[in-house]
Amino acid sequence: MNEHANEHANAHTNAHTHRTRWAALAAAGALAAALTVGVGTPALAAAPAVGTSSAAASQHPSALPPVDPAAIRAALARRPAADVSAAFVRVTGSTGRFEGTSAEGGTAVDPRGRFRIGSISKVFTATVVLQLAAEGRIDLDADVRQYLPDFPFQDVRVGQLLNHTSGLPSGENTFWGDGTTGWFEQHRLDAPTPQEIVATMAGQSLVFAPGTAQQYNGMNTFVVGLVVEKVTGHRYTDELRDRIIRPLNLRDTSLPDADDPALRHPATRPYLTVPDADGGSHRADVTEQSPWPWAEGGMISSAPDLDRFMTALFQGRLLPPAEQEKLFTVPDVPVTADSGHCPGGTACMSMGLERLAAGGIVAWGKTGSRPGSTSGVFATRDLARKVVYSVDPTAVDGTATPYAIGLLTSAFGLGAKG
Repeated sequence: MNEHANEHANAHTNAHTHRTRWAALAAAGALAAALTVGVGTPALAAAPAVGTSSAAASQHPSALPPVDPAAIRAALARRPAADVSAAFVRVTGSTGRFEGTSAEGGTAVDPRGRFRIGSISKVFTATVVLQLAAEGRIDLDADVRQYLPDFPFQDVRVGQLLNHTSGLPSGENTFWGDGTTGWFEQHRLDAPTPQEIVATMAGQSLVFAPGTAQQYNGMNTFVVGLVVEKVTGHRYTDELRDRIIRPLNLRDTSLPDADDPALRHPATRPYLTVPDADGGSHRADVTEQSPWPWAEGGMISSAPDLDRFMTALFQGRLLPPAEQEKLFTVPDVPVTADSGHCPGGTACMSMGLERLAAGGIVAWGKTGSRPGSTSGVFATRDLARKVVYSVDPTAVDGTATPYAIGLLTSAFGLGAKG
């Protein structure tokens, strides 16, 4: 039940390599496969049919077992010391509550502190866009060029950016470096602008015809963030603040400017293990780093704030019914062969959320990843269970994936053995 491939996936082999290196969790398809064959959980259950909403399913309570604190504690205790320095899980909802942590000796963990949420930022961005659509200021079926005349591709619709069916290339890996912990230690304060990121697509071709497939790609969200700024005349950061953060009183949630690397009141102090020339290694504290991924992945939040946000979103407090339903509607298209993202070769991303299904349980949410921090927030549509987790990997190669899978599946009562 996850995605966590690098937020800047594309169809080219070299970009895929960088995506893998920067992954902090498996892609949704890889995780779903692990749920089936790798970590002792039940086989994938049938999710609501693609191309339709899950409204019918939401009329009935989720088939959830009660929260099992002992199972979640056991999953936390399986933390691989060499790969994960700290972790915490928060579970809420009508079926029970739990909050727990695991960390190296002497490492402080505040499960209500702040952390970098990476691509969970996309849910906030999608919500802003859907609000503007409800106001008639953005047409989801309109060509992106209607709003951004210099956009280099024709016939890409705004809604296709949201559900990752645009076919956009990821762009050259100008800002990705060599994908090592050592590179990131030296470049963690680099701050390319959204315009510079989008400009890397120039001269490339679409990966597939828009609307014919799904490929998770962070470039979509950079573009749609620029659309928000164009139609409102305001910074995306200000729209986010005024439309979501302030109305919900999310005191721990922000999108810092790219030149503000601070993380105030952190849940943990994440670090990366960096090899030394003499064969040894040292720890690089990456608590402070540039939030340059912006609308795509630059936000900071906390577990209580993410819980509050998802609750309001699922309850329809942020969107009218027609736009909210788009959060729970997955297009009926295949997933590109090299994306490694969704189970069964069919799409799993809606206009803002990721659909996960296993053991008779369907959950909706999003994962996120930045170097030193990987996290997720998922809930059943009836909010009977909400889960927020955060894991601090010491590498950037996905070695923390099985542990994170175990935390999420145990929180949903799927009996993972991690």
